Amino acid sequence: MATLTALKFDSPYGAEQMLDKIKSMQKMHLITLQDAAIVSWPEDRSAPKTKQLKNLTTAGALGGAFWGMLFGLIFFVPFFGMAVGAAFGAIGGKMADYGIDDDFIKGVRDQVTKGTSALFLLTSDTVEDKVAEELKGMKFELIASNLTKEQEKELMAVFSEE
Repeated sequence: MATLTALKFDSPYGAEQMLDKIKSMQKMHLITLQDAAIVSWPEDRSAPKTKQLKNLTTAGALGGAFWGMLFGLIFFVPFFGMAVGAAFGAIGGKMADYGIDDDFIKGVRDQVTKGTSALFLLTSDTVEDKVAEELKGMKFELIASNLTKEQEKELMAVFSEE
């Protein structure tokens, strides 16, 4: 099963740095990165910038339409109102397959603000103890995932150990 996670960073560049680290771990066969996208929001911009990881050939890759709809729902729904709400209802079943619900969207919207960045990852085949070791000392916050609450607690416990 693929895991969708959203990680928040306290700078507009943190997500890019983490993605580089994840790619490095993939080369070491510690994790399979099926797809990824970054949202960065520099202080001097009125809206966030988004970027999807390119050239993925794995079957799990979500594609630009998925990321575009997700980021539209997260960052622009308040401006589009009911028309987007109706569109979300039509595609909600597909997004629910990845654990994306109102709580996921609200959590990301509330926490990704000016001066921050977020990394959205679709991963699988994670060697958890090795990944945890590789990420020790990196500062991030798990803001949303399709993991169970118990799995999230276990994950964050590993990363909070010094």
